[in-house]
Amino acid sequence: MDTMPLTVDGFLYTVPAPGDGPGTARFQLVVSPTDDLVDDVVWFCTTSDSRIAYALLTEIQSGDLLHVSGFLTQLDDPAQPARLTVEALEVLAPAPARALQEMVLDRYGDYIVVFDADTETVPVFTAGGQWVGTAENPDAIGRLIEIHERVNGGDG
Repeated sequence: MDTMPLTVDGFLYTVPAPGDGPGTARFQLVVSPTDDLVDDVVWFCTTSDSRIAYALLTEIQSGDLLHVSGFLTQLDDPAQPARLTVEALEVLAPAPARALQEMVLDRYGDYIVVFDADTETVPVFTAGGQWVGTAENPDAIGRLIEIHERVNGGDG
């Protein structure tokens, strides 16, 4: 069995899962040594550091860019994948989809509205994806839809 220290940056590939014992976790990390997708490598990772395991299981999400350090172990059986035992972890960037979790889509008949906690304005689309406009606030959605229907002759 060969073991070597390793530090890599990669994207969390799967939702982390509890490990075999208390305070442990396992996950997969996609590492891209070049800009070519064919060179991507999936590292099978574990950690027995309870702080890292807790962060993985409660805070970190698939797609987050991570910087991890630990020890890479290649078993004597070459058919078995190498394992990276993580001893240090830092989130370099959250997954882009995380921003969507702070927004809520709602339906008003044949219209879709997007509520964002960071702004009072509300974008409005038809269910078919046609842009209707931006309501100044949630109370103005009905008025915007009514104007759109009058101008366009009926529902979305």
